Amino acid sequence: MVESDWGDWLVRDVENATPESVGIWYLGCNGFILKGSAGTTIYIDPYLSLGNPPRTVRMIPVPFDPTDVSEADAVLATHEHTDHVDGPSQAPILENTGTTFYGADDSLAVTDEEGWTDEWDINDDQFSEVAEGDTLEIGEFTIHVEAAHDPDSTHPVSYVIEHESGTIFHGGDTKPSDEFARIGEEYDIDLGILAFGTVGRVPDSDTGEPTRTRWYSDENQIIEATNDLQLDRLLPSHWDMWKGMTSDPKILHHHAKSFEFPRRLELAEIGDRVDL
Repeated sequence: MVESDWGDWLVRDVENATPESVGIWYLGCNGFILKGSAGTTIYIDPYLSLGNPPRTVRMIPVPFDPTDVSEADAVLATHEHTDHVDGPSQAPILENTGTTFYGADDSLAVTDEEGWTDEWDINDDQFSEVAEGDTLEIGEFTIHVEAAHDPDSTHPVSYVIEHESGTIFHGGDTKPSDEFARIGEEYDIDLGILAFGTVGRVPDSDTGEPTRTRWYSDENQIIEATNDLQLDRLLPSHWDMWKGMTSDPKILHHHAKSFEFPRRLELAEIGDRVDL
């Protein structure tokens, strides 16, 4: 288990919060905690491990120890990559809270391969497979499972999360998708979360040789997706995480200013809270 750089203050901050709408805490990478006004708490893609140096080198703190989490109503995974489905990061949350892990088939396959039910005190009933077109009711939230386009993933999904105070979109590591124009018309999305990063040279997983790599949307792709989804507010994620793939989200002001969307750019660092 990786020891947190920050102790438990962030977890306690979330648990003690009483948002008027929905509080959204950024965990770095593509991880978020959502807490509604009635107290429903949802974790999305929390990743608290160190990567696999020297190929993937974590550039930000580990914000909390998952064993410190005592309140969670769901854990959602967008796709099967290790920084989105990770036993040491997520299984202790299931163990401590008895909550359910939701993910597509290939995400659940990782939990089987890693032996979550063998390594932690959790059971098969705590896993629920989702697919595009599904709708989940979790406390005060209605969650629609939608398409995503991540060529590096075998089965990515996105989530449209509705609350009485507004609607949130979490795209995982998606790049622009032919489905996004439909999603933008179907939902009135107030805040959208999209992965953003540079093209960098990362050691190849087989040879170790630095290889030109694009894992996330660049400046033009993220604004294209934002306009198809008609996002009022864009919150870029993932730009802070991996050495060689980091970027500066402030530059998106220049790329967005001549387009209709987003109407507002939300910039959050690890540990920051944004309200819906």
